[in-house]
Amino acid sequence: MENSVYSYDEKSLIRDGKRWFPIMGEIHYSRYPEQYWKEALLKMKAGGVDIVSSYVIWIHHEEVSNDWDFSSGNKNLRKFVETVKECGLKMFLRIGPWCHAEVRNGGFPDWFVKMMGNRIRTNNGEYLEEVEKFYTKIYEQVKDLLHKDGGPIIGIQIENEYGHCGGLTGEEGEKHMRTLTQMAKRIGFDVPYYTATGWGGAVTGGLLPVMGGYCDAPWDSKMSKLAPSGNFVFSEERNDHAIGSDYGIGETLTFDMKKFPYLTAELGGGLQVTYKRRPVATAKDIEAMSICKIGSGCSLLGYYMYHGGTNPDGKLSTLQESTAQGSACDLPEKNYDFRAPLDEYGHANESYKYLRRLSLFIHDYGEELCNMDSFIPEDNPRNPNDFKNLRYAWRYNKETGRSFLFVNNYQKNYELYDHYDTKVELPARNGNFSFDLKNGESAIIDTTYRYEGECLSPLCKINGTSFYFFLDRKTDDWNVDFSDDMKIISYEDSLNASKITIAGKEYLIISDNCILFTEEKGEKTLLHFELNTAKSEDKVVHFKSYPSLPKTPAGFCVNYFNNGFAEYTFMATLPEAPVADVVYYMNEKDDNDNMKKIYKFSVAEWPEDPFDILSDVVLSLSYYGDCARLYDENHKLISDNLYIGDDYSWNIGLKRLGRKSRHFTLEIDAAKPSDKVYIEKRGKYHDLVCLSKPVYTITFEE
Repeated sequence: MENSVYSYDEKSLIRDGKRWFPIMGEIHYSRYPEQYWKEALLKMKAGGVDIVSSYVIWIHHEEVSNDWDFSSGNKNLRKFVETVKECGLKMFLRIGPWCHAEVRNGGFPDWFVKMMGNRIRTNNGEYLEEVEKFYTKIYEQVKDLLHKDGGPIIGIQIENEYGHCGGLTGEEGEKHMRTLTQMAKRIGFDVPYYTATGWGGAVTGGLLPVMGGYCDAPWDSKMSKLAPSGNFVFSEERNDHAIGSDYGIGETLTFDMKKFPYLTAELGGGLQVTYKRRPVATAKDIEAMSICKIGSGCSLLGYYMYHGGTNPDGKLSTLQESTAQGSACDLPEKNYDFRAPLDEYGHANESYKYLRRLSLFIHDYGEELCNMDSFIPEDNPRNPNDFKNLRYAWRYNKETGRSFLFVNNYQKNYELYDHYDTKVELPARNGNFSFDLKNGESAIIDTTYRYEGECLSPLCKINGTSFYFFLDRKTDDWNVDFSDDMKIISYEDSLNASKITIAGKEYLIISDNCILFTEEKGEKTLLHFELNTAKSEDKVVHFKSYPSLPKTPAGFCVNYFNNGFAEYTFMATLPEAPVADVVYYMNEKDDNDNMKKIYKFSVAEWPEDPFDILSDVVLSLSYYGDCARLYDENHKLISDNLYIGDDYSWNIGLKRLGRKSRHFTLEIDAAKPSDKVYIEKRGKYHDLVCLSKPVYTITFEE
């Protein structure tokens, strides 16, 4: 049983008396196949996640009144929480009862909405009685998996956006939040942290407020790019300009910022596009926004979503958010990919690398950061429309004089001025610090060190050796030995870096074409290298390690370098992907006289693979249109996808369907005029490109 003690003060969370800066990532267990939960959680952990967060989505468990399902497949909440524990992670359980989460009725079952009417989300006794039944059912699943019992659940979120998106405001709203909290505690939810979302005027009932921030707003009604987002400036403001109106620093908040640490639960790890608005969240969007939050004093980075998913089949209806059931947006029926760091099928997007790199820094410097004050200079522009002046902030320890400089010269969809030989005044007037910063760059700079005039960004520490990387992404020198206790690698290698521990010793692993996740098997560590050829043109599994691994893995050859790194290359032949073959094509009109294309194609049976290296096959579809839907041979909808531009393929993992040959039907609706839908990177007409691409996972023990 873990005996850690958790608390917080106005600066940060605290674990065992030390300040704690964790990374939190959202995954919805009911939107992901149960047989792949462990793999998904291990990939999240390898990406830097310390705390897993998840909604308990009511309609997924009681779509029909009194017909509860907490046991079948991906509805098995207890098994999911047990898997979180097995993976060595902590958990925040978001018990609602309303969650939004782009779900039908915000998560409420239809029968409940009909029964409650306008009493929903009020202090009405009948409403609270039904919520208590829901809370009780959740507690029955997790009652001995709370932190006090040695379980992973350290936090409970009550409601969601209450008083901001529906619900009561003012004292009646505060009363409602207190009532739900007391109810949860009475039922048995006894945990160190109780949280509530705090943006946009939401009431918190005295709970620990968590904030949000997205790089764009797919829910917005505009059919053009949005005004510059305040999430890309350093500011004392904790509200997001899109999900919470900004009327001045703290003016829409219902809590005193001075009494609570700056925590986030909904930094956009991506964006779930809608039928009307399809902005693309890039890795740079998410990194720049995160750097701004840390520089502004944040001490918990919580990403929504960190892992995408698929809406389950409903018994009575589809389960996505739609205008038909009163929402302002229409979303895909099945697809909840979110362009998250880990996509709908568990494969890593580019943002996974950026957030993994950021988490390496947080894990080794987080306690130090939490002991630093955030200092936002007066000449830092707080207005995101200011494209000329330098955006910067400090985290600074007055006692030690130690400081980190946070700079951001990136604004989504806008170009900022370049800055050359820019000088900023160090905190406490300890002199000046100069650097170059081009449009599109953002960084965390350690002001203690420089190398040949270049700024250095801290990456992590390996067995007492500090690793840094160059701010200049064009630098390709990855083996600079600055001193015995310091090494410098390139910008590119820093993006490809993972940190693992084997038998108590730390290793820095660098691979430009694989993601690495580890698994503990007793005293052994399993290393899984996953090469996804839908995301990488390189079909050779290779990686570098510092220091060299205790032994060369079977099937690999090794080259040693005088800087302490060793390079490993897998020598066995990798199996080919099964062939995807388009056999039929036609045009037809739907019931509304709109044109659509229909393709029929097959994917052959997976080839013989005696070493079990072929772990998935990705069906990669590049198309032009409005929406595409993929059906199996029984015309069951597998998934659907909204077109977001020619630069992006729709990648569908087939392993969950089995390894036998498959036949599919693809329907593509004709593209809508630009005045009916906003597409950030609209392309031009082109024919369907259908490819099957292998995913290889090489596993070995250390």
